[in-house]
Amino acid sequence: MFAPQGPTLRELAVQALSSVEHGYDLLAPKFDLTPFRTPEVILASVAGVLDGLGPFGRGLDLCCGTGAGLGVLGKVCRDGVTGVDISAGMLAVAARAHPEATLVRADARALPLSDGFDLAVSFGAFGHFLPKERPNLFARMHAALRPGGRFAFPVVAPFRPGSPGHLALLGFDTAMRVRNALWRPPFVMYYRGFRLSDVRQELAAVGFGVELYALEELGRRRDGSPRARLVVATK
Repeated sequence: MFAPQGPTLRELAVQALSSVEHGYDLLAPKFDLTPFRTPEVILASVAGVLDGLGPFGRGLDLCCGTGAGLGVLGKVCRDGVTGVDISAGMLAVAARAHPEATLVRADARALPLSDGFDLAVSFGAFGHFLPKERPNLFARMHAALRPGGRFAFPVVAPFRPGSPGHLALLGFDTAMRVRNALWRPPFVMYYRGFRLSDVRQELAAVGFGVELYALEELGRRRDGSPRARLVVATK
């Protein structure tokens, strides 16, 4: 048997020249074979922290994609899980992997859910939202949770300026900005603007209390700080 193959450079280029929604529709069948899928070590580490904070009732995966976060929710939620995504193609893959989940096709910026969830998670999605869109997004997540509910997502520590990782992200963001200046529809995917200090303030401004948990499986930097943290915002 042949191992499944990831997307070709041509397929990735076609995706990048599409809208976010259509691009992910195209990429969906091969998405789990790309580096964009959240690594298992992060998923397992997040599940471990949440297990210590739970158990929870109903769970929501915001921008669920092919369903990696649904697996995390399934380990810590007792009363069912729901995934929301704008891409029908990604939801179709998630449905096959998680037939027990309720899946909703919707734009997270106009989330049609309210006051029904005990835990919400999101993995790798915030680069698709401009900074000016985040306050509304966080307000909608606040409304989707029951009193005492939690909204959790991992944040990786920034690369040191001038390091290979920093230069790679800088190059990627620059390429996306040039692409969006020259091509329509836009494909929003910027990751350098998601700063933890800003995010904490934005979450607090809509009524969340915010705690941070080290994801120890990801290790620590030379200065002893965690390489990744789990942001847990409580309503």
